[in-house]
Amino acid sequence: MRILTRLLSTAAIVLPISALAQQELNYDYWQHQREMIRRGQQAVFMCNGLFTSNRTLEQVYERELAFFADPIGTPDGGDYNVDWDLKGVEIGAPGEAPIMRAVFREGIGCVILPPDQTLADADRLPELTLPYPPGNPAQIAWPDGDLIEDKPLPANLSAASLQAASDWAFDRPTPEQSTISLLVVYKGDIVHERYADGFDMTTRTRTWSTAKSVASTLIGMLVDEGRMELDAPLGFDWLPEASSPETDPRNGITLRHALNMSTGLESIDNNRMEYATGSGMSYWAGDSSVEGARARGLIREPGTRWDYENYDTLLAIYAMKRALGGEREYAEFPRKALLDKIGMRNTLVSTDRFGDFVLSSQVYTNARDLARFGLLYLQGGVWNGERLLSEDWIDFVSTPAPATAEIGNMYGGQFWLVPDDRNDVPKDAYMTNGNRGQFTIIVPSHDLVIVRRGLDYGRQGFDRWGLAREVIKAIN
Repeated sequence: MRILTRLLSTAAIVLPISALAQQELNYDYWQHQREMIRRGQQAVFMCNGLFTSNRTLEQVYERELAFFADPIGTPDGGDYNVDWDLKGVEIGAPGEAPIMRAVFREGIGCVILPPDQTLADADRLPELTLPYPPGNPAQIAWPDGDLIEDKPLPANLSAASLQAASDWAFDRPTPEQSTISLLVVYKGDIVHERYADGFDMTTRTRTWSTAKSVASTLIGMLVDEGRMELDAPLGFDWLPEASSPETDPRNGITLRHALNMSTGLESIDNNRMEYATGSGMSYWAGDSSVEGARARGLIREPGTRWDYENYDTLLAIYAMKRALGGEREYAEFPRKALLDKIGMRNTLVSTDRFGDFVLSSQVYTNARDLARFGLLYLQGGVWNGERLLSEDWIDFVSTPAPATAEIGNMYGGQFWLVPDDRNDVPKDAYMTNGNRGQFTIIVPSHDLVIVRRGLDYGRQGFDRWGLAREVIKAIN
C-alpha cells in the first residue's frame, strides 16, 4: 500500500511541459457578479432617468441606456418592472444573477438595494427632507436664481464664434459623443445656453466623477475651519481589523494623499474590476461605500504614484463624516454649507443605503447648478460677499499632485488640470471631469466658466480642452 501511494503521488506531479504551457488564466471568475452589477447599473440609470430627471421610458432607453451594448428590455417591456407609485425599478428575472432594484428617495435620488431586499424595503432607506431656502428661483436674479436679464453681449464677445463653438460641441463626428447641454458664463453672466431635444434647464442628470470636485469643495470648507487637516492621517481604523491597529502602515495615509489620488493602496477600479467588485459594489449592488474603501492593502509608499481610484475619494468622504460628527449634521452638510448658499437647488447628493454619501460619482444636477459651482471658484471662493472657500484651498485643488509630475501634471485635488503637452488653452484653466462627458471648465484668465453635459457612450473621448479652446476664440 505504501508503494502504491508513493507511485500515485509521484504520478500526480509529473506533467508534460507542453500541457503546462497551454494553461492560461482566461476564465472570468467574476462573470456572475458582473451580471449582477450590470442589472444594478441599469436599475439606477432607469430609476434616475424616470424619477430624478423626469424623462420618459422611450427617452431613457434611447439616451441614458445607450451606455449599454444590450440593455434588458425595450420601452415596450421586458424583464423589468417600474413601480410608478413607489418610484422604483426592478431589473432582471430570477436566474443565475439576482433581480436588482433601485428606488427614488426624496432629496437624495435613487438608491440601489442589495439583492436580498425588495421595493417593499424602500421605507428603510435614507431620505433628506430639509426645506429649501425661501423664494421662487424663477423670480430671483441669476446667479442665485434663474431669472436672466435680457441684455446684449459684451462688445468683445463674438456671437458668431460662440455659436461656432456651440456647434462644435453638439455636431460631433461620432454618435458616441452626445452633448445634451452647453452653458457659457462670461464675467458672471450667461452668454450662451443650449440644450438637446428632450432636455432643458431643469433636467438633472448624473455627474459621475464631477461629484469628486464637489466632495473636495466640502472637505476644503472643513479644512478652512480647522476641523480637518490636509497633512494629517485620515484618522480611522482600517479593515480587516488587526490586533495592533496602531502599527498599521496605512495610518500614514493623509487627506492630501487621498485627494491627490496617491494613497498607495491596492488598485481595484483600474485593475479591470470596476464593474465586478470594488466601488462598483456600492454604486450598483447595494454594498457599503465605506467598508470596501477601508479594506485595501498598502502596496507602495503614499504620495509616490498617481492612481485614479473611486475608493480614494470615498476614504476622504468618510474622514469628512467623522470630522462632522453627528449623522444629521453630515446628512445636511452639503446643502447647508454649499448648495443652498450658491443657489444649487436642483442638485441631489446621493447616498448608499447606509446613508453615506457616494460623492465619488452619484450627484444629480443640471447645467446651471454646475455653472454656479464653477462661478464660486472663478470668484475666488466668495459668494455674495461671503467667503465660502479660501484661496489657499483653490490653490491646492488647482496645483498638480506631486505624483503626476512624470505623467503631465494633469491632476490636482479632485480637479483636472491642463496637461503639460497641451498648449492651446491657458495653463490656469482647471475642470471637473465625469464619465459620459460631464465637464465644468474654469478659466480664471478669461473670466470664464464652461459647462458641458453629455450622455456619451462607447469609447467617448470628447475633447474637453478643445471645447475651452473653441469658446475662448469668441473673446476678442
